[in-house]
Amino acid sequence: MKQPETALIVGAGSGLSASLARLFAREGMRVAAAARDTAKLGPLAKETGALALACDAADPVQVEAMFAAVETKWGVPDLVVYNAGYRVRGPFVGLDPKEVERTIRVTGYAGFLVAQSAAKRMLPRGSGAVFFTGASASVKGYAESAPFAMGKFALRGLAQSMGRELAPKGIHVAHFVIDGGIARGAGDARAGERGADGMLLPDEIAKNYLHVYRQHRSAWTWEVELRPWIEKF
Repeated sequence: MKQPETALIVGAGSGLSASLARLFAREGMRVAAAARDTAKLGPLAKETGALALACDAADPVQVEAMFAAVETKWGVPDLVVYNAGYRVRGPFVGLDPKEVERTIRVTGYAGFLVAQSAAKRMLPRGSGAVFFTGASASVKGYAESAPFAMGKFALRGLAQSMGRELAPKGIHVAHFVIDGGIARGAGDARAGERGADGMLLPDEIAKNYLHVYRQHRSAWTWEVELRPWIEKF
């Protein structure tokens, strides 16, 4: 009997990652959700049966411990989604270098750590998928948002290099450019400003992740751009 697939979501919270966890669970997948603060994962873990793990993805020791916990319970993950992010905004000359460093560490460097740990475990098996959540800033830098662009450009470059190296070895690497704001549910003031069609719905984004994961390797996608139809690009 075939074992259920396992998905590990790193940088889990109440937005897109929660939609991913719910969808994967409905599809019969075993889900592990990792965040620095696992207290916020309680309701999601109860709803989906997810394994909640504490992990600072910018710490190599904690990343290895996270993967070890998933392996101990279920084996090597079939799908790893890197969804963590951090940003600091402000006029360029006034940016705090420490905050810039943190932005790049969480957005880019930590993505490398997670992806490397995943690839090391998937390569002997010859299969697996590593997905990265990007943003508008992955392909265009905005005023007063240089650190986030630096981190997201790095993450996109990482995904592209990984895809070219690892796809021939059976590892599907994909990068998702989320070009627009993700709706946060009722009470989200941004939705009122932009109208009903102005925000991306997290459940709809999640369906795209699942679709790409289910692709046959003869027609793998490396990058997907998702945006509301009213978004300029």
